[in-house]
Amino acid sequence: MDLTSVDLFTSVLRLRPGGAVTVEERRMDADDEGWTVALTHAETDHDVHGDHWEVHPASAEAVCVLSGQARLHLRPDEAHEEPAVVTLVAGTGFVVPRGRWHRFELDAPSDLVSIALRSGSRLEKRA
Repeated sequence: MDLTSVDLFTSVLRLRPGGAVTVEERRMDADDEGWTVALTHAETDHDVHGDHWEVHPASAEAVCVLSGQARLHLRPDEAHEEPAVVTLVAGTGFVVPRGRWHRFELDAPSDLVSIALRSGSRLEKRA
């Protein structure tokens, strides 16, 4: 048994089928199996790819703000509609429905947690 602590801002946890948990290098790989638990320290919108929409077709995504404040934008189904916006402050979270395009904007530097199945996830540049 390894008794070394893990820096979760530079690594991710993968919750694997069958109950295994692995610590892995952080990367945007949409083909990984199992749930990904990722912590992010974000100083600017660039750190949360605020200029892109993101979607996870394999699962809903739980997003939580540990510190700071952020706005989660949910892209509407109809192009003429405005995005729905959820403001998240320290200690709050939101569950983004499976297959729903979304993006973050920061109101302050923030520490965030996301939990999702990354398989098939995509990014799309904002128009």
